Amino acid sequence: MHSMALAREMKMDQVALTNIIYVTLFLIGALLFGFGSIIIVKLLSPSSHTRQAAGRADQLIECGMEPIGSAWIRFGIVYYLYALIFLAFDVDILFLFPVAAAYNSPELGFRDFYEILLFVAILSLAIVYAWRKGVFTWEKKTYLHQ
Repeated sequence: MHSMALAREMKMDQVALTNIIYVTLFLIGALLFGFGSIIIVKLLSPSSHTRQAAGRADQLIECGMEPIGSAWIRFGIVYYLYALIFLAFDVDILFLFPVAAAYNSPELGFRDFYEILLFVAILSLAIVYAWRKGVFTWEKKTYLHQ
């Protein structure tokens, strides 16, 4: 009896050690992925003498080209509305993937299917609401240069 408990404890120690090794390897891989790209760019990029930044220190962005016009232009609110709608529906669709995997078992019935259907219907109502408010109409706007 004592030997079985000892064998079970040794097996749990091996599982814990294996998990620690996996987490450590994942952390090392993540650090290599993050810092490796920075190191490769530093090693392969040309020297800093090739940049033509002399006398351009007061520019907001030093790209080596003279800017044309003012940087203060107005963007239409439509861009932001599209971005917010995309973000909301992207997150909702990402939610549907694990739900579909969880509801793949045969013991779940029609009630669960109707819950997912209700969720998609609410998303559809949001699209209809945005459509009726005119969010999806793209009007070309012209601005006067100052």
